[in-house]
Amino acid sequence: MRWRERLEKDGYAGLADRRKGRPSAQRIALATVEEVLGLYQERYYDLNIRHFHEKLREEHAIELSYTWVQKALQGAGLVAKRHGRGPHRRRRPRRPLPGMLLHIDGSKHRWLNDDRWYDLIVILDDATSEIYYAQLVEEESTRTVMAGLREVIEIQGLFCALYSDRGSHFFVTVKEGGKVDKHRLTQVGRAMKELGIQMIAAYSPQARGRSERNFGTWQGRLPQELRLAGITTAEGANAFLRERYIGEFNSKFKVPTEEKGTAFRHTSRTDLNWIFTVQTERVVAKDNTVTIGSRLWQIDKTRFRNTLSGSTVTIHEHMDETVSIRYGPHVVGRFDRIGEKLISESNEKRRGKGGSMEAGENQKQVSTGSHTPLEISPKPRDSHFSTAPTTASVLSKRKAKAKPKNQKAAA
Repeated sequence: MRWRERLEKDGYAGLADRRKGRPSAQRIALATVEEVLGLYQERYYDLNIRHFHEKLREEHAIELSYTWVQKALQGAGLVAKRHGRGPHRRRRPRRPLPGMLLHIDGSKHRWLNDDRWYDLIVILDDATSEIYYAQLVEEESTRTVMAGLREVIEIQGLFCALYSDRGSHFFVTVKEGGKVDKHRLTQVGRAMKELGIQMIAAYSPQARGRSERNFGTWQGRLPQELRLAGITTAEGANAFLRERYIGEFNSKFKVPTEEKGTAFRHTSRTDLNWIFTVQTERVVAKDNTVTIGSRLWQIDKTRFRNTLSGSTVTIHEHMDETVSIRYGPHVVGRFDRIGEKLISESNEKRRGKGGSMEAGENQKQVSTGSHTPLEISPKPRDSHFSTAPTTASVLSKRKAKAKPKNQKAAA
């Protein structure tokens, strides 16, 4: 009815949209638009749109929708428009409880915004995407992976399974691109088996989609956060990760679990320092030494045997680069990173007949010094048992008999 009246009154001009030329009630002020574009150009130029949108709210109290920020940046030519997504792939459902499956992976990237390349090792939970460990290292290796796994176990507890790629520090692969050999264990595989943790190998990047997407988020955020914080060293970056950023990351991307509870079990094991070591078996040479490549360690004589020549010992290379040598349950040598012998304070003081001696594992410290025996006669158990006179009683009787003779002689 209204359209007919407008047509009869104003003709076809009356059918035109009367909102044209009028500013929208939700129009953003020009000053705000200039501030947003200026912030992105001057300070946040390397952030993605989602990250920049969060910074506007958290750091500058600018409440704008994500869609508006996206269109503004794209319209100003500051951000390129994204291409359409590829074919849809069905994601593997998450585990229902935390601690059932953990992902571990490393990503090499220029995390410090310069020419230096570092590996970022990340351990996250499949059920919640919670980050338990994230550290920059020179290179992903057996030692750096073990350090991360040990920290997670000490803080969170033992978990059920570990999902990783087929890197040489995780699995032995006989043929390149083929299946892993589950019977030949690496150092990491041996440690996980001792703790009862199952290892699962991924055979494609798509199989590790959750971990791969997580690293895409890390690469799009962490270098920018480090630049804004003025951090230029790996040590500073690792401190930043521990003290601040992992918590912030989890607060944004952690998801709730499907079920209540946890599959983590706190461990009471005290031998993690022995499990998370690089272990190598060697036969002791005739001169009581063992070697790995150009490194040589001299074993002293032990409490139970002068020489271990011909015996098989296990060399434990600890995470702090010290070395321990074990023969069965006995520790027969401890050395620092340069091969010098480590002597504990208690062993340094205890030097008996056989000289200094390294204490064995789970052995009590027994004193080897001599002492004077006390001549104390035992008490009789029953009154009808007679006991032999003690040395002290015999001497007192002799003195009593000799006293009168001495007095007569004096008179």
